[in-house]
Amino acid sequence: MTVLDTAPTVTVDADFGTDPYPHYRRWREAGPLCWSDAFFGGAWLLTRHNEVEAALRDPRLSAQRTGGWVMAAAGEGGDRGELQPFQRLFARAMLFLDAPDHGRLRQVLMPAFRPDRLAALQPELDATVNALVDGLEGEVDFMAALARPLPARVIGRLMGVDPALDTAFMRWCEDIAVFIGATRPGHGQVLRAQRSLLEMSAYFERELLPQRRRALGGDLVSDLLRAEAQGQVGAGAELLAQCAMLLFAGYETTRNLLGNGVLALLSHPDQWQLLCQRPDLVPNAVRELLRYDSPVQWTGRRARQDLELCGQTVRRGELILPLIGSANRDPARHADPDALRLGREQPGALSFGSGAHVCIGAFLTQMEAQAVLGALVRHRPGLGLAGRPVRNGNPLYRGLESLPLWAGPHT
Repeated sequence: MTVLDTAPTVTVDADFGTDPYPHYRRWREAGPLCWSDAFFGGAWLLTRHNEVEAALRDPRLSAQRTGGWVMAAAGEGGDRGELQPFQRLFARAMLFLDAPDHGRLRQVLMPAFRPDRLAALQPELDATVNALVDGLEGEVDFMAALARPLPARVIGRLMGVDPALDTAFMRWCEDIAVFIGATRPGHGQVLRAQRSLLEMSAYFERELLPQRRRALGGDLVSDLLRAEAQGQVGAGAELLAQCAMLLFAGYETTRNLLGNGVLALLSHPDQWQLLCQRPDLVPNAVRELLRYDSPVQWTGRRARQDLELCGQTVRRGELILPLIGSANRDPARHADPDALRLGREQPGALSFGSGAHVCIGAFLTQMEAQAVLGALVRHRPGLGLAGRPVRNGNPLYRGLESLPLWAGPHT
């Protein structure tokens, strides 16, 4: 293990996956950089806004980090060869690539997520949201009734995925999320993630890609195939990895934002009433909900070289975790950061990251959340909690398994 120069060592309690914010407060007070053995056998934790944002833009830090992470889950004496199919695909996702490969793939995908292109989706999105909100009657589980099916349908529509596969791909995404979100992923978790990633990839390879090769359309998969034909995207693993990444990311972050956001609003009745009275605050409300309870709590980087970070020597290859959830509650950046204030001026939360790897689907996620909140305040102003929410326990992809609500009458 690294010999510490100045950074404090911090511990993680059992309730971290349920409520990380008291931990973050202690860690920020301890210093901008801490060491913890609880994350992946040892990692540096960046706790404050300025340092987190700087790390996300630091060219000395690499997004390539999957090899040791995946293989460590095989366990002592495990068969690492059995995980090679997973690693082969997982490592090729744009999320885990550096320049120039990251920039090359981002250039291919970015046009599909431009606001002007997504604007064409707005009428269909509104119609889908309104239908789901209309279906909220009496006591319902918001996650099952809306927060899961909506992003599944939206990203499926953008990619041209068969809607009949919604249930299957939600399971695939959840298995992958459990693995990625585990601070010490186990053998069973990585095997389930591998199974789901391979099933997802098989669907693209055997069904959707051949369909699109016969007749290209206006969807994301067709965009990738056009880029493959022009040599901008590699065939095989690289192409499949981007398909799987887009499906996963388009679902996971949005479902957690919707669940976390509605729970936060209904847990603060004054803010819910304010939003119902002031629907013009919906866009700002979405930004504040992203800051208040980010659906992605951290990201990872590895040091490309020996370097100094916050006065601490960090060795080449060591893992650094910029804690986005902690940065978003940094009092040096946000006044009274533990309060939910929909009218708060936004100085820049980091929920979508920063720098070269800023979330490519940020605008789409906000579009979906704004459509949902707008429909709820119009048609379900009497919405309320109907029972105890159940957290998913995932410390990275913070979200809910269930959110019991009383929907009240339609207005």
